[in-house]
Amino acid sequence: MSNTTVTVEGPVGREFDPGEPLLSVRNIVQEFESRGPGGVKEGVVHAVSDVSFDLMPGETLGIVGETGSGKSTLARAVIQVERPKSGTVMFQGRDLTTVRHRDLKKVWANFQMVYQDPFGSLNPRWRIEDVIAEPLVSHTRLTAGQRRERVRELLELVGLRPETYLRRRPMELSGGQAQRVAIARAIALDPAVIICDEAISSLDVLIQAQVINLFETLRRELGLSYLFIAHDLATVKQVSDRVGVLYLGQLAEIGPSEEIYGAPRHPYTKALLDSVPGLDPETGVAKRPVTLKGDVPSPLDPPSGCRFRTRCPLAQDVCAERAPVLEDMGPGHQVSCHFPLDDQGLPTRGHPLSRQALDVATG
Repeated sequence: MSNTTVTVEGPVGREFDPGEPLLSVRNIVQEFESRGPGGVKEGVVHAVSDVSFDLMPGETLGIVGETGSGKSTLARAVIQVERPKSGTVMFQGRDLTTVRHRDLKKVWANFQMVYQDPFGSLNPRWRIEDVIAEPLVSHTRLTAGQRRERVRELLELVGLRPETYLRRRPMELSGGQAQRVAIARAIALDPAVIICDEAISSLDVLIQAQVINLFETLRRELGLSYLFIAHDLATVKQVSDRVGVLYLGQLAEIGPSEEIYGAPRHPYTKALLDSVPGLDPETGVAKRPVTLKGDVPSPLDPPSGCRFRTRCPLAQDVCAERAPVLEDMGPGHQVSCHFPLDDQGLPTRGHPLSRQALDVATG
């Protein structure tokens, strides 16, 4: 690899305190007006409601949830592509929500997106060398020769031979190759955070595994942090240190990946995991997936109290009367539920199906 120095016009350097959050998101709210025929206002779409989380240096935080849960909207609000209605996004001591729009270009040098459809994010008329060099032209003072050297370096880093791919155009590539090119462009400026928005869902299983391995290699070699958005729970488990579960714009649960998958505390998290086919780890018998019943309510008119209550088998009167708040369930593990689950999937307190209630009923 070359020793080309990339001087980026960003707000911070690449030295981060490993004990402090790289990104601190607090109470983000994103809402949109919905308008019908003739521009008549129909209501307000509650896309993201009071979401908070931290992203640590070198960490991968997975964000999961059904379609319409607000995952992509949250990502756009974090990097200020769409300004949130309220809340803060702190990056190295700077609140990005207060940065003027004309100065966001400098901020975006530290945040890069990798999208679901690589072909949709690559200019079909440009050659690969020009696609990857685009951010270098906008954000650095490299000469043309230095840019060419950096592009070759980036292609090698993502496993593509420069001699073969430099002069090709996106439509001459396979889906996996195109996604590698998109990743090369994303890391061109040595960003702090990569946001993967369903970045592998359009690829076949073999290519998915290769791209996941590439993400992990780049994380180790470049010290990247990832916000990994996906609906594929198995993939998120494989790549994430921690996982946040979104439902209808709210954070239902967040915690270490092993705890979320091994002992989910929120009924929605458990329902998502039960819907995934797999094998029983003790018996080896195939586990039949259990489909989560009901449809996601409209974000135009979310349910009162707990937004999951209309589909939750454990819902009680209090769930409609009062919205739950995130509570600590252990180190780094929080859940927003009036009746969080225990290791066996039973409510832990004050519920007719709680273990204490069952013990009393059975004598």
